[in-house]
Amino acid sequence: MPFGTASFRLAGFILWPFGQTAVERPDAGPASCVGNVIWLVFAGWWLALGHLITSIPLFLSIIGIPFGWANLKMIPVSLMPLGREIVPTDQEWGAR
Repeated sequence: MPFGTASFRLAGFILWPFGQTAVERPDAGPASCVGNVIWLVFAGWWLALGHLITSIPLFLSIIGIPFGWANLKMIPVSLMPLGREIVPTDQEWGAR
């Protein structure tokens, strides 16, 4: 069940990454750490590598630069999604 919840959380963040950020939950326990290791071995590094490789061609065009930054922002969340929460940022996306 936690892997499914993390997958849907990650999918929502990938669908619209602008105006959101990932923060670590302070109440995440050792089970999140164990789950993150399992996630990293079976799915995390593939997802992170995919985001990294996808961001490179996006940076080659001016229109793709914000999407390239969004892809790079998703790498830590795709590596270890358990024990993290997606929260809205207070600033507008262009104000950063």
